[in-house]
Amino acid sequence: MDYYLPVRFFSGRGAVRTHADALAALGSRCLIVTGGSSARRSGALEDVTAALAACGTAFRIYDGIRPNPSIDSCIEAGRQAAAFGAEFLVGVGGGSPLDAAKAAAISAANPELDAPTLYAMRWPHAPLPVALVGTTAGTGSEVTPVAVITDTDGCKRSFRSEQLYAAVAFGDARYTASVPQDITASTGADALAHCLESWFSKTANDVSRAFAAQGAYMLLPPLRRVAEGMLPTAEERETLYRASILGGMAISVTGTVMPHKLGYYLTETHGVPHGTACAVFLPALLRHAAECAPELTQELLRRMDTDLEQLTALIRALTPKIGIRLSRAQIRALLPRWENAPAIGKTVGELTAAQLEQILCALFSE
Repeated sequence: MDYYLPVRFFSGRGAVRTHADALAALGSRCLIVTGGSSARRSGALEDVTAALAACGTAFRIYDGIRPNPSIDSCIEAGRQAAAFGAEFLVGVGGGSPLDAAKAAAISAANPELDAPTLYAMRWPHAPLPVALVGTTAGTGSEVTPVAVITDTDGCKRSFRSEQLYAAVAFGDARYTASVPQDITASTGADALAHCLESWFSKTANDVSRAFAAQGAYMLLPPLRRVAEGMLPTAEERETLYRASILGGMAISVTGTVMPHKLGYYLTETHGVPHGTACAVFLPALLRHAAECAPELTQELLRRMDTDLEQLTALIRALTPKIGIRLSRAQIRALLPRWENAPAIGKTVGELTAAQLEQILCALFSE
């Protein structure tokens, strides 16, 4: 049983300013990688810039990251970091800016490389160190060695390397207070997907399943409130955030399985938010697991203190109707993209092309 998580993670109220010395230890110049407004609205960006200024660290801000960040924006951020002479990067925001900061750190150390070479993981120089400050309770990117980035062809592809673990990460649930109800639901669904998918991965071990089960158990009460259309309390925001980190710790071992892999198509082609896109396929994963791994399924439900019907109902309540309709011919045309996909192969039991077709037809058939 192996486990490796070399991230120094500071949590709690005021973690960034309290532990500013951890940022100062990374260098004297940095590029902050973030999105358009959420980092500012949450207060996270203000805390980061104040901490850097207090340490005498020079910084610049690159705020060109959008949801499902493009590889081009990551390369541009990396080139700006290199031009500034940055010694490290700080990602501030939800999963998109955090993942983008990891990819930009590769580009910053290798500014001459293009997208295909970056994705091929042929980096002459190691990525620059990265610090991460999360502002949503979903991705768990703060503690994973993964960055999921949209390639030039519009498809989401991942970088996975031990070199992409953050040097330091900060978790202050206050930053999630400004997240609206719909995004809270989607990011919460993403965190739940991480826990459930990790549990049902063939690569899971006792450590990853401990994190997955505890995270899933913690998520249920606040997500029930969110599913009813209400915003979480401050205490529930804290619980959601902590659970999302546990989900990240779980997938740092296993990665994700079928729902994430199929969900990428909904995001790429139909603009469905990432967490919602994954949640669409979670009931199918649960049904599949109940059939091929009933003891494993019952053990998870026992640890979550729920049953299959209640869990499936909650997931569906969290998932808005997306109104996508596909013909059987369109569905069959999609199947080759998942042939031999590792995430499908890692799903517990066996998922054949015929089973994937059945899942897709049940959800989207005209």
